[in-house]
Amino acid sequence: MTILAWCLTVVLLVLGLAGTVLPLVPGTTLIFGAVVLHRLLLPATISWGAVAVIGAFWLLSLVLDVAGVMIGTRLGGGSKWGMAGAGGGAAIGAFISVPALLLGTVLGAVLAERLMHRRDLRATLTAGLGAGLGFLAGLAGRVACALVMTGLFVAAVLAR
Repeated sequence: MTILAWCLTVVLLVLGLAGTVLPLVPGTTLIFGAVVLHRLLLPATISWGAVAVIGAFWLLSLVLDVAGVMIGTRLGGGSKWGMAGAGGGAAIGAFISVPALLLGTVLGAVLAERLMHRRDLRATLTAGLGAGLGFLAGLAGRVACALVMTGLFVAAVLAR
């Protein structure tokens, strides 16, 4: 049972790390799920306090993911339409690839600003650029959180 639990934990951690950059794979959620499952299957190897700290980084990764695009779009001069378009474009791009995810975010913001908010081309492109940069900032934050979560798990297990 112990070997099976460790194998499951490692597989979920690796999938989670890969999922931080792959579309449609909930990376940090898989990592947090691996930690909770590991605690339930092998309670002596990690404390609930460590699980809670790792959970806080999981929540932070979710906030950074959403906030990155929204703040980036807003800093680029985009409106609520631009933010909604960026989110919709990202959702469509997620089904294709990582580059399509980034491109979908930018194009979604540009199209929404142009069609719904009736902004000129320069303003729409600036909003799209902001959305793209915000997406990349959110991605960097998500990857950082995933690495911290995994490192905290390893440190907590080694400390016991």
